[in-house]
Amino acid sequence: MMKKFMYVALATLLIGSQLSLSAQNKANQEKKRPTPEQMMQIQTNQMVRALMLDDATTAKFTPIYQKYMKELRECRMMNIKPRVKKEATQDAEANKTPKPAMTDADIAKMLKGQFAQSRKMLDIREKYYNEFSKILSQKQILKLYQQEKSNASKFKKEFDRRKGQKPGQKPGQGDRQRQQKQHVQHHLQK
Repeated sequence: MMKKFMYVALATLLIGSQLSLSAQNKANQEKKRPTPEQMMQIQTNQMVRALMLDDATTAKFTPIYQKYMKELRECRMMNIKPRVKKEATQDAEANKTPKPAMTDADIAKMLKGQFAQSRKMLDIREKYYNEFSKILSQKQILKLYQQEKSNASKFKKEFDRRKGQKPGQKPGQGDRQRQQKQHVQHHLQK
């Protein structure tokens, strides 16, 4: 009788742990990539901690900082082309058709777009500097910009690390693709 009870208890524990692990795996898969709104909230909370803001200042700072980040994100997206569906990119890879070289007109258009984007980002930063000055000290504003620069550097390093990797690909497997891109860029510079 006791042996039977032990087997039932053990089986119940095993099934329960498997269900728990399954639920955790599903939750982890859903949490892999935060939405832009979640990312904005994470960055806002990080900035509030970095600036060591009290509750009253946090209440004033948060909506302004989130508008600032939203405008900067929209500005960064100005020159980004929409992503092509996966099937189309896989078909292009299968056909091995090289991209046509950029013409001088294409390059000029791209550079002018980058200049306009830089101007707009500077305008946004200046606009919000005036807003931040109403609630933060100059040292806090400086720390805000330093923290932003640090975060951008971290994101760039992570992006560079992942560059050329496909989902599920191990680090280093994208090296061949990266070398091919560098080869093409080298020939464009000539």
